[in-house]
Amino acid sequence: MSNSNIEVIEELYAAVARGDGPAVVVNMDPEIVWNEAENFPYADRNPYIGPAAIAEGVFFRLATEWENFQALPEQFFDAGSVIVTTGRYRSVHKLTGKSLNAQFAHIWTLQDGRIVRFQQYTDTAQASNAIEKENV
Repeated sequence: MSNSNIEVIEELYAAVARGDGPAVVVNMDPEIVWNEAENFPYADRNPYIGPAAIAEGVFFRLATEWENFQALPEQFFDAGSVIVTTGRYRSVHKLTGKSLNAQFAHIWTLQDGRIVRFQQYTDTAQASNAIEKENV
């Protein structure tokens, strides 16, 4: 029996929380199109195409630049082939020591149980502020 679309996305967040990279990308389509929010620090390579580009351009950077970066889902909205997740990002930037506690909305599009598209929305000003060093 195949998982529902919402279960696929719930499992992805659980894998992110565990730091289980292979489980994060297992249900991504080989041609997935991933977009970080406009003006988010990692939007510099939008769109990311394919799991390898996403792992290197987003998840590796989150793991190496932030202390215990968390994407904490609060609500899931099932619209069939589209799942919307709202929640919060929480972390501290390793270089600046500044905290991030920002709302997010993620829009996931699935086809035949595979994630084919992702769009992030978040407080990009807060994220940018967290990575900016103070001028001395």
